[in-house]
Amino acid sequence: MTRPAPRQRQRGSKDLWLDAAYEMLISEGIEAVKIMPLAKRLNLTRTGFYWFFKDLAELHAAMIERWQNRNTDALVAQCEKPADSLCAALFHVMDCWLDPALFDGRLDLAIRNWARNDAALLARVTAADSRRIEAVRDLFLRHGFAPEQAQVRALTVMLTQIGYSSMDITEPRAERLARVQHYVELFAGTPPTPEEAAEFLARHAPA
Repeated sequence: MTRPAPRQRQRGSKDLWLDAAYEMLISEGIEAVKIMPLAKRLNLTRTGFYWFFKDLAELHAAMIERWQNRNTDALVAQCEKPADSLCAALFHVMDCWLDPALFDGRLDLAIRNWARNDAALLARVTAADSRRIEAVRDLFLRHGFAPEQAQVRALTVMLTQIGYSSMDITEPRAERLARVQHYVELFAGTPPTPEEAAEFLARHAPA
């Protein structure tokens, strides 16, 4: 097995620095995301940072870009997945709230807190929210709802689920899963079939 060169070990990788920056953002806020604290956390040299980022501003830009891709793009993709019924389509959306790879709620809250003191980021968060709501609205439109109803239902979906993050709600995973079919029934106005609910639960069963 080939060992990485000593210089590579001292530098780390771009993803390694980004991951550490995210963890620091989530746990301590954007004010804590500095080069030296990151280097200490990673047990790497400060100069290693500059192999991947010109400065802290470039790291911030990369963090925002990754958030955009991880949360907004993934959620929109879930809304656009083919589905035979409205309930099945909504279960695809609800996958986001159970799978951090599709939507990282802690990261979303941290980005919103950061945006309180950053006007440019606030504009991006506002645009992301609009895109997310539009994607859910279009889902309802495809299943026959009038525009006003589709918009209100989309807002209900997004505000309810984002509330889990903003209110820092924690609950056992099994309890959250059990509630999902009731959320879907509320959003859709009709209950999912047992088969649709079972398919959703199977996707989130322990490996």
